[in-house]
Amino acid sequence: MQNDDSRSETAPDSSNTVLRKRRKGIYILPNLFTLAALFGGFYAIVMAVNGRFDLAAVGIFCAMVLDSLDGRVARMTNTQSAFGEQMDSLSDMVSFGAAPALTAYIWALQGLGRWGWVAAFVYCACAALRLARFNVNTAVVDKRYFQGLPSPAAAALVAGFIGVCTELGIRGNDMAWPMFALALYSGLTMVTNIPFYSFKDIRMKRSVPFAVIVLIALGIAAINIDPPTVMFGIFVFYGVSGYVIYIWRKVKGVQTSVISTSTTDPEEKGLH
Repeated sequence: MQNDDSRSETAPDSSNTVLRKRRKGIYILPNLFTLAALFGGFYAIVMAVNGRFDLAAVGIFCAMVLDSLDGRVARMTNTQSAFGEQMDSLSDMVSFGAAPALTAYIWALQGLGRWGWVAAFVYCACAALRLARFNVNTAVVDKRYFQGLPSPAAAALVAGFIGVCTELGIRGNDMAWPMFALALYSGLTMVTNIPFYSFKDIRMKRSVPFAVIVLIALGIAAINIDPPTVMFGIFVFYGVSGYVIYIWRKVKGVQTSVISTSTTDPEEKGLH
């Protein structure tokens, strides 16, 4: 009887040990998407070094698509984890911070000397600040809006501009100053408090009118006419939409801040 009792007492401990081991594991599926997005950013840097700026732009855009999927996959499969969140931020820093900055510098900005690398560094630093602020403000920001331009959208502005110019046969040296202005605009807009619509309140499971499906089909057809130009135009529109929302709210007397909850931590007030 004592042996049976001892076995019954040790069984829960062994099962708890197994559970603890499982909790320490890393979920493969969402992190595969994150690693693929990281590869897209790394691929963009390698292609830029090799002078294939069209492929560098493609790599950044692919990283954008994959980055938009990893979080959704994690939520759908209930595999969210702190490790995945940190991995996603590091991947974003490479794909949407370092990769666009280095690609822009090699393509055009290096012809401006120190002004060129200053612009590239400002963009890269602002991307890091944007990601860090996003991580600490997740719980207090209105989910309908981003606080500042999202780093993937900023990267799309830079990569889209390079892709369009490359397709038109325009050399980077001829677009050094426009690239300089765009890098500063994209970088600094990331660290502003300008509200940009996040599209997070759109529910894919909700039924929509038939006209919406027709508009989506027309949009896909329009993109296929000239993908680089149309996609760049879409991100230019999104890149200025935040300022339009900000001005509209100012005129209407609506609160412009996207912070939905105040914090009593004095060290975090400056981030809001």
